[in-house]
Amino acid sequence: MEMRQVFVEELERLMKADERVCVIDADLARASGTLKLREIFPERALDVGVAEANMASVAAGMASYGYIPFITTFAPFATRRMCDQFALSICYADTNVKVVGTDPGITAELNGGTHMAFEDMSIVRTFPNVVIFEPVDVEQLRQAMPAIVDYKGPMYIRLARKPQPDVFDSSYKFDMFKADVIKEGTDITILATGIMVAKAVEAVKILADKGVNAELINVHTLKPLDKDTILKSIKKTNKVLTVENHSIVGGLYGAIAELTAAEYPVKISRIGIEDVSGQVGKLDELAEIYKLTTEEIVVKAEK
Repeated sequence: MEMRQVFVEELERLMKADERVCVIDADLARASGTLKLREIFPERALDVGVAEANMASVAAGMASYGYIPFITTFAPFATRRMCDQFALSICYADTNVKVVGTDPGITAELNGGTHMAFEDMSIVRTFPNVVIFEPVDVEQLRQAMPAIVDYKGPMYIRLARKPQPDVFDSSYKFDMFKADVIKEGTDITILATGIMVAKAVEAVKILADKGVNAELINVHTLKPLDKDTILKSIKKTNKVLTVENHSIVGGLYGAIAELTAAEYPVKISRIGIEDVSGQVGKLDELAEIYKLTTEEIVVKAEK
């Protein structure tokens, strides 16, 4: 099932349950999957046209009147294009707006480099007073949606639109501010986020066959970091590998480097987008080009 389908299904359920919840698009409702919500909720599913900065301001205004707006657009438009409004109208003003940036990193695929947000989390992470969350699969997203509505304050949700491999099942219990220890280990701490978590799960299995007992943690919330869980693991293994579908500048690697430099200095290896731009391609092709693969995780962990 596509991630956007689950997002819209849960959003529809939440809009039926709570008249404060609304959705705003900037001429991308078909791409986001939210188009159907206009027929069900014509007064709470809006389209501002190709005007992302205005969308942020409209959402902030609605939030000031008690609404809980979700604004959806491609990740580069949600961050690069409306950066000032995100920073001021949403974060500085502490408005209860949920910004959903879709197709982050290489998941933009055929839309190409102009639509590939390799830096979206690093932009938003510099804003005070915002939560940054990236679900890994439909089960986590389904459980996260009520928590997102209940949380009062600015949020950035980094959402892959297309189907993703299952990492969790119905036994999973979601906590927005607690990182998920997927597998315990003693030899190395692998910290992964987003679409890279499923690849890290496979890599950990391969490493186990090679005699490497890796601990795998899903860091689904980049800000605020679950410092306790992360530092506990790092102090046990003293070796860290970060894995992300994002630039190595200012994303997960940057956040972990800042944390360990301040509280527990340790050598960190990393897998992510080097300091380069995006390009057109299919997901598997782009993963090979940018070395966002299970094989690369194994190689880096062994090294």
